[in-house]
Formats: sequence, C-alpha cells, structure tokens
Amino acid sequence: MADVDDQIKTTKKRRRKHGKSVPEGNDRKKPVQNDIKSVTESATLPPLLNQAVQKPHKKRKISHDSDLKDSSNPEKAVQVESSAGFAPEDSDAATSEAEDNDTTDIVNGSHAPRTTTDLPTDSTPSLPQVEAGAQTFAELNLSQKTMTAIEGMNFSNMTEIQQRGIPPLLAGRDVLGAAKTGSGKTLAFLIPAVEMLSALRFKPRNGTGVIVVSPTRELALQIFGVARELMAHHSQTYGIVIGGANRRAEAEKLTKGVNLLIATPGRLLDHLQNTQGFVFKNVKALVIDEADRILEVGFEDEMRQIIKILPKEERQTMLFSATQTTKVEDLARISLRPGPLYINVDHKKEHSTVAGLEQGYVICDSDMRFLLLFSFLKRNLKKKIIVFFSSCNCVKYHAELLNYIDLPVLDLHGKQKQQKRTNTFFEFCNAKQGTLICTDVAARGLDIPAVDWIVQFDPPDDPRDYIHRVGRTARGSNGKGRSLMFLQPSEVGFLIQLKEARVPVVEFEFPAKKIVNVQSQLEKLIGQNYYLNKSAKDGYRSYLQAYASHSLRSVFDVNKLDLIKVAKSFGFSTPPRVDIQLGASMSRDKKQNGRRTYGSQPKQHGGVRFKRKYDGGDN
Repeated sequence: MADVDDQIKTTKKRRRKHGKSVPEGNDRKKPVQNDIKSVTESATLPPLLNQAVQKPHKKRKISHDSDLKDSSNPEKAVQVESSAGFAPEDSDAATSEAEDNDTTDIVNGSHAPRTTTDLPTDSTPSLPQVEAGAQTFAELNLSQKTMTAIEGMNFSNMTEIQQRGIPPLLAGRDVLGAAKTGSGKTLAFLIPAVEMLSALRFKPRNGTGVIVVSPTRELALQIFGVARELMAHHSQTYGIVIGGANRRAEAEKLTKGVNLLIATPGRLLDHLQNTQGFVFKNVKALVIDEADRILEVGFEDEMRQIIKILPKEERQTMLFSATQTTKVEDLARISLRPGPLYINVDHKKEHSTVAGLEQGYVICDSDMRFLLLFSFLKRNLKKKIIVFFSSCNCVKYHAELLNYIDLPVLDLHGKQKQQKRTNTFFEFCNAKQGTLICTDVAARGLDIPAVDWIVQFDPPDDPRDYIHRVGRTARGSNGKGRSLMFLQPSEVGFLIQLKEARVPVVEFEFPAKKIVNVQSQLEKLIGQNYYLNKSAKDGYRSYLQAYASHSLRSVFDVNKLDLIKVAKSFGFSTPPRVDIQLGASMSRDKKQNGRRTYGSQPKQHGGVRFKRKYDGGDN
C-alpha cells in the first residue's frame, strides 16, 4: 500500500514539474460535452403560426432542416423546425436557472438528467376559480402572463366550446368534447394546460407535464404555433416531435426537458419506448385532439400503447373529436377517468356546417371535369382556393400540369418530404391569394387564414370527410366562405347522404360558353411531353384505384365509370393501359352479386387491367 502511495506522489510531482494541473476528487471524471454546429434552412410563417424560440443559452444541436428564432418578437420572419421546435425560458433569470437545472451526463449515447426530476412536494396547483357563465377570457381569472398573451393574440370573447370547456378543465375535470372544426378548441385545451404547468412551477428538469397528440404533422405544427404565442411570457418550455423529422435532434431536446409537448402518435410512442432520459413520469395532462381522425388513419394500437405507458395517477385527460364513433368511445373508456364531462356544442344546431358557408355542387361528365376546373381557377386568380383530390398521384399530376401551363398552384400530399410539406403549408397560409391542391392531409383541423373557396374535385369518402374539407373556410364566429363539389351524373346519390348528415347544398350552374375548351391542346401536350405523360398515367391509375376503394360503393361504383371520358380528363385521347389492384374483399363482393370479376375482360375496360389485390395505393 505504501508503494502505491509513493507512486501516486511521484506522479503528482512529475506532473507539477511539467506545469500540468492535477485533478482532485470528483473533477477527475467529469465528461466533456462537445458543441455541435448545424446548418439551417428557413420558411416564413404566418403571424398566428410563427414557430419561434429564444436564442439558446448554450450551443445545441438542431435539425439540419430548420431553426427557430427569437420568440419575443412575433412580427419577425421566423423559421420552421421540421424535426423538433423547442422553446427555452424567456427571461434571463429563468435562463440562468435552466442552465443550473439542465446539467446532463452522457449515458449510452443519450442524455440522462443528473439532477432530481421530481416536482416539489408542495407543488399543488392553485388554478383560478371561475364563475359560472363566463363569456370573456378576462372573466376566467387567468394568470397575468396568460392574459397578456391572449390579448396579444387579439382574443377577448370566448367561443362556445371555450365557454363550456375551459372552466371544468381548470377545475381538473376530464372532458370529452365534440365540436366542429374551427370552433376554437385549440385554445380550449391549451389555456388550462399552460395554467396547470405554471401553477405547478414546472422546470425543464421536471420533464414533460402535458402531452398533446395530433393526427397529422401539419396540425401538430399549427398547435405548436398557438402554444408558442400563448406561452410567450411563461418560463416553461414547449416543443414538438413529429414523423419525418430529425429524431436525434428531438431526443436531445426531450432529455433537456420539454414541459409542453405536441406530437404525432407514431413518433411519440417511439420516444416513449426508446429515448433514454425522456422524463414523462410527471405527466399531469394528456390531450387527444381530433381523436376520430387519429383512429381513422390507423393509430389505434399506438394510442393504446401510449395510454398504457403514461402515468395514470392524477392525470387529467382531454379528448376532442368532431364525430363520436364506437372506436372513439373505446378510446375514451381507457383514457378518461370515471365520470368525465361530455360537452357537445353542435347537437342543437340545424346544420352540421357553419352558417357563413355557402355550399354548392355542379354535375358534369368526366371529360368536362378538368376543363371546368381550369376555367374556374382562371376566373378566380385573385381568390384563395383549396382544391381536394383523392390521391397523391392525382395531386402531383395536376400540380405539374397547371404550373406548366402558367396557372401557378401549390401542392400538398403525403408522399412529399416533411420539409416540403411544412414549407408549402406555411407559404399558403401567408399568401393573400393563390391555389393549393392537396389530398385530405390538409382537411382536418388546419386553420388556414381567409380561404375563399373549397373545391372538392374528387368527392370525399363520406359526409364526415365532406364536413372536414369545407371546414377550411368560413372559420371563426363571423367567417364567410364558399364551397364547390364536382359530381358526375352517376354520383348524385351522394346528395342524399349529405342531406341525412344535415349538410345544406344547392346546385351551381356554369354556362357552357364560359368553359374554356383546351381539350385538344391538353391531349397534344400529354402526347408530346414524356414526363407529363408519365405523371398523367400515374394519376389516372391512382384515380381509378381510389374510386374502386371508395367506402360508399353503392354511390361511387367503378363499374359505372366511362373510362374513355375519365382518360380524356387526364389528357389522353384513348385510355392508357394500366394495372389496377383491388382488394380481395371487393372481388368477393362482385362475385356474390353475380357480376364479372375484374381481370376477366380487360379489353372492355379501355385498356385497364384489373387485379384482385389492393394495398391502399396512393391514398
């Protein structure tokens, strides 16, 4: 033992001789964290959807896709963070405190908090007591920081869902809410969430206290933008994790502490299961927005796992859904505590759509559909228009065609990379006029300012989807807008479905002399341009696949389509030969009905060869 001590002393003397310091105690094993630089790209956001955070108090790694700027000035042009946008504290004091509390060690390649993550034992939320019948935000007795933010957003009076939802949520009740899109439910759940985080004095080291789950990336980004404005004067942190974004950057932010987290289901479950150092044991509130849509797009299993993983004790749950289905009821049963408050602000209303919306339809044959759309867009160049299509390839083809013939449009669909989708969405939000053509990826919950027209070029899958599509216009209490739906003569049965769903529509007429006939030029262009020809063929195939898989097959029967006319609408003089894959269940239905199965007589289908398997195609 003496030999070892002598050796240590000799080593120290030798290091002092050469001018080297000798580490003592715990300093000997401190890890060194490297600063990481990043390359960013920008995308300008609209005022209400600016996603910005304060400049970081430390160098930090962010997504290569984008960065976020100073949240203290909402008028500045800011940048979208495609992977994870995270906001640290606003004040210098809070920033200094965060630096003290956010010290992390590297554990197995991820960050694990070194300080305690528990909330203070005396952290009992002291939320405001709200008088019954409150109609303005001022009557809610909210914190001064929240009220300052609400006033900065130019809100004073509450919508019905806010009047009926915010007081019980502030009181800690679980709520199952049913409200039409555009009703103001985002603030209805964000205000109680922010007040709870503030009352509990959440800090980054405490991890996540509120999780908001959204069905789509665009809606998650929009909620994040509203949260940014609402939390502008609070010290709590907020962030977003979505599919298609930089997962590693998201994980690093989560380990540093995100108090309010907005997420899509798949990416949230991934982080819950695999991100070391992600502190979610202190989750006090779970918000499930657009629950029916989350389940429709196939996230039922993910939601069940998320609910199972998150702590149940003392967790408040807020579930919002435009429609109440059996699956939504099942999700409510496993997520809400016994005795939730059910709020329905629509059941007494005569119509399922808002009063300021003028809705109409036009009946035209397939070969006239594109000509009518082209003429309509030409006559409304100064308007802000959204056009819905049934598949990604249809959107891609029509965007390429219209831009090629000098009718500028933006396009948005599920096959695009996330950064492209994000940039397109916010570019259209900022625009005062223009046309966005898209799939139903933009049909749910998105608050796009001042949309004049909603055009449903391809019919929706059911009346619920119709309602969500037209909900992109006439938003707010005094919003105005118009919608137009294209129907073929064989599809007029859909009007009965809309009537049963309490949707008032009237027939619009377009004089034939006002329709620009560019059919010959279109066919010549498609015949000569290789790339447009290929894109048109993909769009034609996808249109038939989507039509054949329609849920209302009694109305939208693929056997009733005139494929020669359909082909003309895509710029073909004769139908191109394409392979269409159909589901086995559909083939069985055709056999049971005594009809011929697809694939038996391809020549009678204008060159379309049908197969019996359908895997969802491009929808």
